Amino acid sequence: MNEFDRVRDYLTGLQDRICGAIEHADGQAHFIEDQWQRAEGGGGRTRILRDGAVFEQAGIGFSDVAGTRLPPSASANRPELAGASWRACGVSLVFHPRNPYLPTTHANVRYFQAERDGEKVAAWFGGGFDLTPFYPFDEDVQHWHNVARDLCAPFGDNRYAEHKRWCDDYFVLKHRNETRGVGGLFFDDLHGDFDTDFAYLRAVGDGFLDAYLPLVARRKDTPYGEREREFQLYRRGRYVEFNLVYDRGTLFGLQSGGRSESILMSLPPRVRWEYGFQPETGSDEARLAAYLVPRDWLTE
Repeated sequence: MNEFDRVRDYLTGLQDRICGAIEHADGQAHFIEDQWQRAEGGGGRTRILRDGAVFEQAGIGFSDVAGTRLPPSASANRPELAGASWRACGVSLVFHPRNPYLPTTHANVRYFQAERDGEKVAAWFGGGFDLTPFYPFDEDVQHWHNVARDLCAPFGDNRYAEHKRWCDDYFVLKHRNETRGVGGLFFDDLHGDFDTDFAYLRAVGDGFLDAYLPLVARRKDTPYGEREREFQLYRRGRYVEFNLVYDRGTLFGLQSGGRSESILMSLPPRVRWEYGFQPETGSDEARLAAYLVPRDWLTE
């Protein structure tokens, strides 16, 4: 089996395992699958869970797509990719819980390779996971980052710090001067030793459930009212802003002629905007601002 097929097989299995775990955690709804093909090459399977007991919407997609011309979001400053054919596969998910006390979450793991005249000219791994709470709890954030640190440990003393910092720097709404959430891990263009890098990709993919499911168990039944729900919907607007303005995966998908429904499954099913909203001083809603600044969560 070649390297690309090894990654592809892992990713399809990962999608299956995460779907099973989330259906079990929800206890009510099930994923529906939408298989699709891309005219230029490849396709995928998008799975959506709607109106569950825990998740208002949970989307997880697998794609294996190919082409002969890269979009600007991928080819900028990469002269070695000029005139190369390419193929990319990945799993990407965004889960929007119903309960405002349970954070929204995102994860992505992917592999890209390019060839010219039958010779590989580039290949790399990317991915990560991040957490977006609306009513944050320190113990939840610390658990999230403990899992991230532990899965990074076999890959060097600096891996967690470097990819945690990359996550903090990437998931920023520059026009709001705030991070999208409390971070996690982010990496791209990882292209050292294939076996080592693939092992790290698997550690991140497998670690997602270890990081997220305990939060589901803790927060899914927390009582809430209309105030908390309205604040959740308002803060979901920030998620939309980031994904449509800054997210490179969204840009790559749209610019490369990807399937819009699958690319935009990351957007929440319900959201609201409010002009000039300011939370009440000292309120639980006002607490969130202190969490939208990068910090070392494991030493505080």
